[in-house]
Amino acid sequence: MPSLPLSRRSWLALCAAALLTSCASAPPPPSTPVVFVHGNGDSAALWITTLWRFESNGWPRERLHAIDMPLPTARDNDAVAQPGRSSATEFAQHLAAEVDAVLARTGARQVALVGNSRGGNAIRHYVQNLGGAAKVSAVVLGGGTSHGVWADPAFLPGSEFNGAGPFLQQLNAPKGPAGDEVTPGVRWMTIRSDRNDKFAQPDGVWIGRRGQPTNITYDGPALKGAQNVVLPGRDHREVSYHADAFAETFRFIAGRAPATTDVRSEARVLLDGRVSAPGTNVPLPGATIEVHAVDAATGERQGPPLLRRTVGADGRWGPLELSSTQPVEFVLSATGYATSHVYRGPFPRSSSVVHLRADRIADADRDAAAVVTLARPRGYFGLPRDRIVLDGQSPAPGIPPGVAGVASSKVKLRETGRAVVGEYTTEGGRTERLVGRAWPLAENHVVTLELTW
Repeated sequence: MPSLPLSRRSWLALCAAALLTSCASAPPPPSTPVVFVHGNGDSAALWITTLWRFESNGWPRERLHAIDMPLPTARDNDAVAQPGRSSATEFAQHLAAEVDAVLARTGARQVALVGNSRGGNAIRHYVQNLGGAAKVSAVVLGGGTSHGVWADPAFLPGSEFNGAGPFLQQLNAPKGPAGDEVTPGVRWMTIRSDRNDKFAQPDGVWIGRRGQPTNITYDGPALKGAQNVVLPGRDHREVSYHADAFAETFRFIAGRAPATTDVRSEARVLLDGRVSAPGTNVPLPGATIEVHAVDAATGERQGPPLLRRTVGADGRWGPLELSSTQPVEFVLSATGYATSHVYRGPFPRSSSVVHLRADRIADADRDAAAVVTLARPRGYFGLPRDRIVLDGQSPAPGIPPGVAGVASSKVKLRETGRAVVGEYTTEGGRTERLVGRAWPLAENHVVTLELTW
């Protein structure tokens, strides 16, 4: 029988019950609320596995808050307005408002902040310049662009990612008797890769300047005065979203190691999220969402839709209750955009950050009968580190060897209506396999196989 949409009150009640059941034997966690801050162009959805891991170690769900910056992409020049983009100060101000809301809701005096990439810039700016030091107990920065992605006064000098620019120069000015780069009174930790972070490389290949020096070293994300941790082999996103990064983050905030880095499953899960315009976290009212149960082996739909809804002003598409073993297909339709089919594996736990973004068909793809993308939002694909297979092609197309820096692979098909398989296997041997269907591009359909891990 299809699952029925739930009221918001039912959603909260069932979430609380599920959390108490799954974590009854876990040791009591500290009461500190934790606020998670995504990176450039990203959304709160990237923190879903980290939130699950905190919950699996007994952290109360209501004290875990992942924010969405409405316009998450940085300006080319931080001081000059740019349509669809935000300044470093706008991001930090949004974070400040979110922290105040969390403190008011929980009654806590301080929060811990955890940020990835550009999120680290917002956190540092908030703590150092916008009054955040009194409201923050600890900060964890994964893959932070702390000294820039490049440091060159002649290349995009006003960018917040330029280590020689005014924004980072001000943040990194020496503080206190030891000349620290971090704001005193707050505990700081950074997590970085050894040599596999695409944005901490001596060569400018990942910023379109192959063969030119960036003047940034592999330890660019580290900060003087912080506890600086290295996770060998991890990429720019994995240093925030991987289980190894979670273990370091949990230990630093909680003062003890986590009981597990696995995700403890719930029998029934409650899902919700927001629908937004491409490249933003701005709600897309009027969009229509369908959710279908699909067969894990074929991608074929099983029965009528589990949910069909036209989203309102807040962009929320749920909630929806279903089994934690059920793979699903999300179908997003909105005027002016392609119809997007997003295939996801089973959700082991409940989440309110299952976000979806509208999409458009790329001009370069219009000669295909169908287009299918394998996407890994919480990490990059690396060769030969990983095994990536898409529609029988191994390695999947479009993934260069060396530094892990590509998060998706695309195949253009000459036929429609058949199953398409994507597989991702880590160097540790864990495989995630997704199967979707090749929907016709001529009828304005695009397909994504979206990995969870």
